[in-house]
Amino acid sequence: MTNLREEVPLPFNLNFPAQDTEVSQLQLETGQMLFVLGANGTGKSSLMHRFANQNPGHIRKIAAHRQTWMNTDTLDMTPATKVQTEQNILNLDRRNEARYRDQYASARASMTIYELIDAENVRARSITAAVDADNMEAMAEAAKVEAPIAIINELLRQSNIPITISIQKNERVMASKDGGPEYSAAELSDGERNALLIAGSVLTAPPGTLLIIDEPERHLHRSIISPLLSQLFERRSDCGFVISTHDHDLPLEVTGARTLLIRSCNFNGQNVRSWDADELPAETPIDDLLRRDLLGARRKILFVEGTESSLDKTLYSLIFPMVSVIPKGNCGDVERAVVGSRAGEGFHWLRAFGIADGDGFAPDQIEAKRQRGVYALPFYSVEAIYFHPRIIERIAARQADLSGDNADALTGRALAAGVAAVAGHTDRLSQKVAKKAVRKLILDQIPNDEELMAGQEITVINSAQTIHAARQAELDAAVEGNDWETILTKCPVRESAALANISSELGFRKIEDYEKAVRRLLAQDDDALTFVRGLFDNLADQLEG
Repeated sequence: MTNLREEVPLPFNLNFPAQDTEVSQLQLETGQMLFVLGANGTGKSSLMHRFANQNPGHIRKIAAHRQTWMNTDTLDMTPATKVQTEQNILNLDRRNEARYRDQYASARASMTIYELIDAENVRARSITAAVDADNMEAMAEAAKVEAPIAIINELLRQSNIPITISIQKNERVMASKDGGPEYSAAELSDGERNALLIAGSVLTAPPGTLLIIDEPERHLHRSIISPLLSQLFERRSDCGFVISTHDHDLPLEVTGARTLLIRSCNFNGQNVRSWDADELPAETPIDDLLRRDLLGARRKILFVEGTESSLDKTLYSLIFPMVSVIPKGNCGDVERAVVGSRAGEGFHWLRAFGIADGDGFAPDQIEAKRQRGVYALPFYSVEAIYFHPRIIERIAARQADLSGDNADALTGRALAAGVAAVAGHTDRLSQKVAKKAVRKLILDQIPNDEELMAGQEITVINSAQTIHAARQAELDAAVEGNDWETILTKCPVRESAALANISSELGFRKIEDYEKAVRRLLAQDDDALTFVRGLFDNLADQLEG
């Protein structure tokens, strides 16, 4: 497109109206990459179209609805036809319908093949002219210029695609797999052709081009697209790249990439009026695992213990729907995620909080965690929210409405069943508490690297027996007083039959059925939801503020 280009703009203009009525002032230099990440319906295609129109004459688009098949493996257009088609495409790409329709899809593929063959021929003619002139120095310089086909073959090998592309007689583009017989490049698989056409379009773009690539992951396996794009970016540091994608991991695998997260957009008729978006700069000082969690998150996030399938994620998403809830394993993982995210608050839009199980933490430990943004559950584990006496009482009332039973009597039987299940196991449960507490105390005393090298002495005090005796005394007293709420704060009740017995007394076949009933309660009963939120002090206010 060299003959159609204007003077190269530096930097590229990527401004867009934000939902707060202000304009987001984005700029992109050559050699920079910006990933546009968002779900379907957030206006990514409209934003890419806007970026293209803001930089006329300096754009090469690779659309999501691109054609990946080739009409032929040979030149099917003349130079004059190619120039005219190029101009038609530039004009068409400025229209609004270019977001979803491409009248020149087939022509774009043909133009890529044309430019690959033409680049090969230009290089060959340059070398030939130097040889004919007996200018060995010029010939050596001309030979140093790699043809796009040679670069593509190298990229394909490094991207785990075992094919080699070549230009053969009658200017046919041919392919060979693993050194086997040659066949037409038009017969490549869908993914192989897609890789060839993307690479060809990028490598033949003039310097100073803003390459807009929409959904590069289409038709390409995950193991291929990341190395291919990374190598294309490295080869074309004289261009700028904007890549629209659904793949949260893709921006993490390209060193130095910026990421624009699109959350939603506002429409005016069929056109997007503004976008809700934030940029996560490349230099954000957080590790990649944490950064993966932040991509796609809301402006406030809540790290919790457990996994995607555990009770924590499901329950806390229901209690705090105003934030993104991300499970991070154990308490230590939660704390590290919150501290790591908050360390980078100057570089991104997020505010992180955490919830960890009580696990018998002392009051000073709980306060220290809260100062770091981690709220300790005021009970030993998350099951205590499901089986809190107030929640059991409300579930019993619902069950009584169905069965005709007395709600207070049903509540009393359920609580008594929970206490009875713990009564014969206070010694075993207290031992578990003691062992876990001592392990934590020992780990907390481990010196850091500087302290180790300074020769700091370590004194390990095993207070397991003392903790065990004290905790068993507390549990025995709670059992004696039929105090189910205190029991929830002192031991892991899930390691007894208590939860199953309570569920059964309330008329549920399984614990899971009872837990589903609790989640329905919290979704339908505002008073119950308010009560549960109150268990976390002012966390709800912090998340809503």
